[in-house]
Amino acid sequence: MTTTDTPSMTDTAAPPRSISPADAPVTLVHRPGRWIDGWNAENPIFWQAQGRAIARRNLGWSIFAEFLGFIIWQLWSIVVVMLPAAGFTLSSSELFWLISVPSLVGATLRFPYTFMVAIFGGRNWTIVSAALLLIPATLLGFVVANPETPFAVLLLVAALGGVGGGNFASSMANITYFFPQKEKGWALGLNAAGGNLGTSVAQFAVPIVVTIGAGATLNISLAGWMWIPLILVAMWGAWRYMDNLSSAKADFAGAAAALREPHLWIMALLYIGTFGSFIGFASVFPKLIADQFPDFSTFQIGSTSLTLAFLGALVGSLARPYGGRLADRFGGARVTVGAFSVMALGALALVWTLPLRNFFVFLACFLVLFAATGMGNGSTYRMIPSIFAARSQAKGYEPGSPEATKMLRKSAAALGLISAIGAYGGFLVPQVLNASQLATGGYQAAFYGFVAAYASLLLLTVVVYVIPRTSLAKQRI
Repeated sequence: MTTTDTPSMTDTAAPPRSISPADAPVTLVHRPGRWIDGWNAENPIFWQAQGRAIARRNLGWSIFAEFLGFIIWQLWSIVVVMLPAAGFTLSSSELFWLISVPSLVGATLRFPYTFMVAIFGGRNWTIVSAALLLIPATLLGFVVANPETPFAVLLLVAALGGVGGGNFASSMANITYFFPQKEKGWALGLNAAGGNLGTSVAQFAVPIVVTIGAGATLNISLAGWMWIPLILVAMWGAWRYMDNLSSAKADFAGAAAALREPHLWIMALLYIGTFGSFIGFASVFPKLIADQFPDFSTFQIGSTSLTLAFLGALVGSLARPYGGRLADRFGGARVTVGAFSVMALGALALVWTLPLRNFFVFLACFLVLFAATGMGNGSTYRMIPSIFAARSQAKGYEPGSPEATKMLRKSAAALGLISAIGAYGGFLVPQVLNASQLATGGYQAAFYGFVAAYASLLLLTVVVYVIPRTSLAKQRI
């Protein structure tokens, strides 16, 4: 069945005026499978009458599905610290691989996931991508129940958790089609923050659930199975309430053009430093606490256990929107420089205070580090459209011209590509820590390396984006 909706025009007595394409009346056509034709979020009359309500409904279910994606993606970050108590005998290096391989797979999947919404439809792909989460969630429950499970099998199941990391790219791509330009930042910020919180929720909830009524053992299988009902709810919600937009088109040409843009690769490096550090440290934080302060790894509250590791991801997630807001006010590059400065100082303070063997000083240093990574996430992501707008201005492209439109397409494609490349930091951070432990028996060398990396990225940001350059129309980004 096909239905049409046309917003009412109440101001019928108004004198005639010229109508721009953005103001032309919008007639929505609803086709079977919840497909919508004729979507135009830039039309203010349509947006107020119908568009905003439809877009917000899709945003809500998108956030929920992406939130669960992050949970499954980062589930092994908390499961690995429970494996020894469940009877597994794995080396520290093997545990680091179980932590890092989901990030490797998730980052790689972000590339194809970016285009899936345009190919299959946002509603349809949300159902499919949520359904894929059932596989690692279910298998995790089986493989951790038997301490004799080979490491290769554990690694394979952990790798399958990477499908949750891909959800971010498709979710962000889907939501950007629903909202007008002036509200994209708000909508994408909510979508991203809602997903990032999944890491914190997993690290908070899993220790509680697996120890409730477990006595001397762990119901560790529940770490995976506890999310299955919520995944089913997400699938049902997407099927019942989300929509497919026929106007969502895959921009393969824009992506190819963006890959040839040098600023994409510079910003990808910066995003590895900010988001890569956030997701990398969030995944290893429970293990670092267990290694350095085993007495503080969990706190017993009645018959349940609680770990404070969830605070890191929580602080980083909540700080992200403020990074974007400060970037709007002071410029993304300046906020990014500040973020890298605090990240370098936080990592340095961590190394210098480790000999004190004080858990709460250790926790405070890490929370400062997490807050700075979150702020940097928001500010670097905000820099991307500003850079391409400055490039367009420097080349003398008139707004609305074909050249300016092409630059906008490159900017939109760059957002997805940079988010994918930046996610590889979730693999690099644990592996750098693993290499440091194998080579020196500790983590100090790794953190000195992080300090050097943050200082280098800070300098790169200053040289390219703070100092006015002709190639960026003499603008500070």
